[in-house]
Amino acid sequence: MDLSEVQDIFFEECHEGFDVLESGLLNLDSSTDVEEINSIFRAAHSIKGGAGTFGFPEISDFTHVMETLLDEMRDGRRPIQRPAVDLLLESVDVLRGMVDAAQNSTDNDQSRVEDVQGRLEALLAAGPDGADAGDDSVDKSPEAEDSQADSQVDAPQGEQGWRVEFAPGPEMLKRGNEPSRIIRELTKLGDTEVKADLSNLPELAELDPRQCYIRWEISVRGDVEKATIEELFAWVMDECELAISPLAASAPPPAAAPEAVTEPAADEDAVPAAAAPAEPVAKPDAAAAKAAPAAKSQKDGGSIRVGIDKVDELINLVGELVITQSMLTQVTEQFEAVDTTLADHLRDGIAQLERNTRELQQSVLKIRMLPITVSFSRFPRLVRDLSSKLGKDIELKMIGEQTEVDKTVLEKINDPLVHLVRNSLDHGIESPEVRKAAGKPEKGTLTLSAFHEGGDIVIKVIDDGGGLKREKILEKALERGIVKEHEELSEDRIYNLIFAPGFSTADNVSDVSGRGVGMDVVRRNIRDLGGNVTITSTPGQGSVVTIRLPLTLAILDGQLASLGEQTYVLPLVSIIESLMITRENLEGVTQEAELYRLRNEYIPILRLERVFGMPETRTDLVDGLLVVVEAEGRQVGLLVDDLLGQQQVVIKSLETNFRQIEGISGATILGDGTIALIIDVPGLVASYFDSIKEAELSASKRPALKAATNPATAE
Repeated sequence: MDLSEVQDIFFEECHEGFDVLESGLLNLDSSTDVEEINSIFRAAHSIKGGAGTFGFPEISDFTHVMETLLDEMRDGRRPIQRPAVDLLLESVDVLRGMVDAAQNSTDNDQSRVEDVQGRLEALLAAGPDGADAGDDSVDKSPEAEDSQADSQVDAPQGEQGWRVEFAPGPEMLKRGNEPSRIIRELTKLGDTEVKADLSNLPELAELDPRQCYIRWEISVRGDVEKATIEELFAWVMDECELAISPLAASAPPPAAAPEAVTEPAADEDAVPAAAAPAEPVAKPDAAAAKAAPAAKSQKDGGSIRVGIDKVDELINLVGELVITQSMLTQVTEQFEAVDTTLADHLRDGIAQLERNTRELQQSVLKIRMLPITVSFSRFPRLVRDLSSKLGKDIELKMIGEQTEVDKTVLEKINDPLVHLVRNSLDHGIESPEVRKAAGKPEKGTLTLSAFHEGGDIVIKVIDDGGGLKREKILEKALERGIVKEHEELSEDRIYNLIFAPGFSTADNVSDVSGRGVGMDVVRRNIRDLGGNVTITSTPGQGSVVTIRLPLTLAILDGQLASLGEQTYVLPLVSIIESLMITRENLEGVTQEAELYRLRNEYIPILRLERVFGMPETRTDLVDGLLVVVEAEGRQVGLLVDDLLGQQQVVIKSLETNFRQIEGISGATILGDGTIALIIDVPGLVASYFDSIKEAELSASKRPALKAATNPATAE
């Protein structure tokens, strides 16, 4: 049997379980509700059970040790303390590595596994109060007394061992649970005798292969704890009838085919065993454990797992439908000259098709939408670990976690957000001593916020630290030649200098930050997503980094513009305004550089013909239109022949179908079947200003070169 597909589902559920474990452990303290601890325990137990079922014993054994520690916490036998929680969080990291290694068929860091597992076992052996397991001291706490009383009730009298009466329910096999695996694990606990009751087995013609008709009586002899046996059945507790009773020598032999399986009566007034309803033996949270699989089953019934490639194919087909609808619209306009009445009917039908297509398009795009909490959920752990490492007390607040964004955008925004959060923790928020001296609360606050605005998603990283140091940023920028000594810069422009490649104001390089590569990665990744990032800061009060991204990378609201015989698409999000050129506002600095005065500010004019290597047919700039665009706080004017209207276009990747082209982010198919290239505005703007800096640098070196070649001047 090929288990690869089923194993893929197991791996996905493991990663979901890791998220539950990590978020639960981060909130775990002495005031945590019992049900919260139960959810953490169940997540670990599910991973352990799945690993054992699918043949990953190392994962199962490691998780079993974690589960034992969690079990002591939920039963009140062990206090919830920070060192134990930290060790459990580290164990989750190790477990992630083990699952990733199993999923990708790679080698795992076995030394780390053994180290963490050894520390878990040592913590368990030390006992709840830190004493050695072999210490004769007795814990007199109420919890310990209750636990001791339970163990006395569970202790078998006479012959050591347990009798297990196990009757699988009708749904057990249908859910992928195999009784033989459980019985096989029972046989490993000691001397075991297994008896199968086949009295309920129907005739072959009436037999349903998906249903289990067999009941078992299993005798396990030896020094075995009752809890150990219960753990083997916890995975199927809600899918079977189960009774575990002491294997006492004086106990009467069980009936061959009991109608109801129960534990022996505890007192004389108890109902006779034959009339008592069968109840499974479980731990204090048995009801919660039963409810969880049922709730999970109900939840799974409302959703299905679909490969992202199938969703992408569906989105692509809807995009083709949008293009077809646009083509029909153009045909209707041409048909109007022939038959006005028929053209009106066609137009009504096309309008209805357009509405339906747009609704279908929006519905399909929602399939790819995921809440941004998928990305935000990693930061409580990051903030907790890093703030402890830096010796800072920092509280993380998250706002708008349910804001939805495209899956592709979500995957690519993770790294930029990690860099920004680490930067705020290290450089932004001060140490408790500095904050106290400044009259601020010793605990700093880092806020992650997400919300929709127009057709974009806006993400903000806000800290209440000391803010950016304006003078230090300018000093570093002058040292690196990023700005000129007498160049006038706005506050926003100065703060955004930190996104320059290799730029850092850190005096010392640490393993957290200081190398000047993180913020450059932030800007580059966000630019690749068609978004932009800006930063504002107030000295002594903190900084705000704002990321603006499109909701999806599949659809673009664009402005069609003609240039010669070609049609290009300009993203509407980048356009500030469009205007007719007037001669009195034109100014030429050099033969290659042209400026346009717009409300007392000069913006450079970028001729797209020169950028794309097209023949220049225009001799007078006044004949064209200027589209003012902005990227990273800088504006340029793109010179085009005409504006053709706005429309929503389906983005096709050039890199996938051809190759990457500088200044072009993709392509689309218009209603008339022609291809239009989508202009990469942030890339063009950055490329233009980079070329200006290179030209200025070359010009500044020319006199020195001439002097060096002229002996008289050199003297």
